[in-house]
Amino acid sequence: MLNILLAGLRANGSNDAAETRRRYPRRHADRCVASVNGKIFPVENWSFGGLQIMADERLFGIDQTVDMVLKFKLRNTIIDIDVHGTVIRKTADHVGIEFEPLSQTIRRAFQQVIDDHVAAEFANSQI
Repeated sequence: MLNILLAGLRANGSNDAAETRRRYPRRHADRCVASVNGKIFPVENWSFGGLQIMADERLFGIDQTVDMVLKFKLRNTIIDIDVHGTVIRKTADHVGIEFEPLSQTIRRAFQQVIDDHVAAEFANSQI
């Protein structure tokens, strides 16, 4: 009973309003692009498990390994995060990529993005 109460009080690093079946909650509010082979693609949403980019599906193949740099715009800076992943799904204008297991350094960088977003929302609520 106490565990259920404490679990409800923990901070959630997600923009999702409802529970999903995903391992990690998707984030939609962060301003981000992905650079793949020198081309820039807008990121529709991302999580600690992967991301969805807006791209022509013909540029990617299922099970293709992708090296990319995610560029997040924070309040005072832009942060670059190098990640590797595999294409797991494609539609006409979206490509889903699952990340390889993340290092602690990459996890900390993602957490920095989440923390910056939370701090910005708090600052805006005080105006």
